[in-house]
Amino acid sequence: MRLATILSSAAHWSRAVLAVGAVSLLSACDYNFWRMDGHQSTIKVEGPVAKSQLDVFYVTCWVTLVIFILVGAVLAYASIKFKARTPEEEKAIPPEQGHGNPLIEIGLIGASVLALVVIAIPTLKGIWYTYDVPEDRKADTYEVTATGYQWWFKFDYPSEQIAGAGALTTANELVIPAGRPVRVNLRTIDVIHSFWIPKLAGKVDMIPNRANHLWFQADQPGYYWGQCAEFCGDSHAVMRFRVIALGPKDFNDWLTQQTSPARDVAPPRVATKDAPKVQFASLRTFKQNETGHTAKYDTSPLDAWKAQQFPEKGENAALIAQGKALFKEKACLSCHEVRGHGYAGISGPTLTHFGSRSTLAGALLENNTEQLHRWIHNPESVKPGNKMAKGYIDNNIKLTNEDEVALVAYLQSLK
Repeated sequence: MRLATILSSAAHWSRAVLAVGAVSLLSACDYNFWRMDGHQSTIKVEGPVAKSQLDVFYVTCWVTLVIFILVGAVLAYASIKFKARTPEEEKAIPPEQGHGNPLIEIGLIGASVLALVVIAIPTLKGIWYTYDVPEDRKADTYEVTATGYQWWFKFDYPSEQIAGAGALTTANELVIPAGRPVRVNLRTIDVIHSFWIPKLAGKVDMIPNRANHLWFQADQPGYYWGQCAEFCGDSHAVMRFRVIALGPKDFNDWLTQQTSPARDVAPPRVATKDAPKVQFASLRTFKQNETGHTAKYDTSPLDAWKAQQFPEKGENAALIAQGKALFKEKACLSCHEVRGHGYAGISGPTLTHFGSRSTLAGALLENNTEQLHRWIHNPESVKPGNKMAKGYIDNNIKLTNEDEVALVAYLQSLK
């Protein structure tokens, strides 16, 4: 009787805990969680490689579900059939055990081997398929090289050569042709990183002194989130990138823009000393780990990216000219390249067409006036341990609020 009371009480509390947990989970998770359609979903995939990997995942789930049901059913049967219902049965000698029964053990081994074979066949097929572009698709393959840095990604386009400048290079946003297989050569400049685009392909490591690669394909134009998936230092969690897949015309237009020198805004004809005084807004205070994206950006990121390709109306040419001079004066050119403006730094991301990107700071922040100002003002607070913050200290770089606003205007003019 005491045992029955304890079991009844335990069952009551278990149901209560499960109910509270379910309510908490429902209240804590948003609609996208239940649709499993978040930015980095591996369930809602949009390419053949990710689809192949998802199929393997489903096979494994179904096999383990069958095992769970069978084992649970046997456990429930044994618990109910051999439950002691009276004090006399509690003291009775246990029934004869089946341990060591050859038929049972051979059957369990056979079932386990069968389950492994069922999982292994699609797994091996998936490994062979995702290793490299299939032979019948190789002629249409577009090739890119991705290099991991602490904490950002550089993308080189070996087939897009620029006279006197080598291959086209971008940073943190990989633009690709939709509907074509893309082979990505994976490299790293420092530690081990891992390249992962959940909706398009699984994780592959970038290992020092070792060539690696993966391939994927975006079935249609879209905007996809990427992430470093291997711990690589202080700001590993915010080492991100984007993949933008475009139709043929949009992609060719983007290539034409990117292979051109940086846009140069003509300075005002009036002398600087006679130009009207610029009014500078103070930088607002940001909370720790405050998000860096607007609702509009999250709602339609591809449209936001496309809108970013065009110069903003009402540019202040005098302010841009001031920012361009400060870029050289404050030694920004020692790390960053701006092709066409005479700046050829190589240790940081290229900024030749920085203003056309939708993100900044390793794809952590939206590329708008407020967030760019936030990044320039205090990069350490956004991405701890980054080399730009260290450069401020090593080179004793001091920026006034006016300097920061001028640099923002210059960088945003680089379309």
